[in-house]
Amino acid sequence: MRVTHRILIATTNRDKLREIRELLGDLPITLLTLDDVAAIAPPEETGLTFADNARLKAEYYAAHAQLPTVAEDSGLVIDALNGEPGVHSARFLRPDATYPERFAEIYRRLDEQPDAPRTARFVCAVTVVAAGAVLFETIGTVEGEIADAPRGSAGFGYDPIFYYPPYGMTLAEVSQDAKLAVAHRGKAFRALAEWLRHSAV
Repeated sequence: MRVTHRILIATTNRDKLREIRELLGDLPITLLTLDDVAAIAPPEETGLTFADNARLKAEYYAAHAQLPTVAEDSGLVIDALNGEPGVHSARFLRPDATYPERFAEIYRRLDEQPDAPRTARFVCAVTVVAAGAVLFETIGTVEGEIADAPRGSAGFGYDPIFYYPPYGMTLAEVSQDAKLAVAHRGKAFRALAEWLRHSAV
């Protein structure tokens, strides 16, 4: 892979950017963010799946920025809630809802069906687009359960309510390294990193 690569990471979520930079940090590429390019209005995320939305965003931002672009779409899927919040994870309840408000609503709904399994998973879909072509796609997942109550102050988003049985803790109770070793975004972006090492983007 040439050392001169410049790739746009199409997210404004600073917590995601921090994880992505850590996962791609040893590659000889320049990672640009949306703050590094002229302002681009965000697209409407109309996809029915995480992969749909990742592809939609990658194609959209690549066309506007005229740069190879990586976009991801990720969220929490809860089986007892028919997959919610799913692709609406970042906008669940309402776009400006706090995560404690979202947690409360999730627990309220789960309490209505106390015998339902609390199985859940995080999903992260990643797409790379350059010059109008989809060059790479992958999906990372991590299986777990909804914790009895939010726990932990590390991580972000839904991490405090996602219990990972092999650790015996939520993903907000473990270190960043321990989280990324098993989490959906870690899996997806390690796959991307491996592809980038051998690509000519």
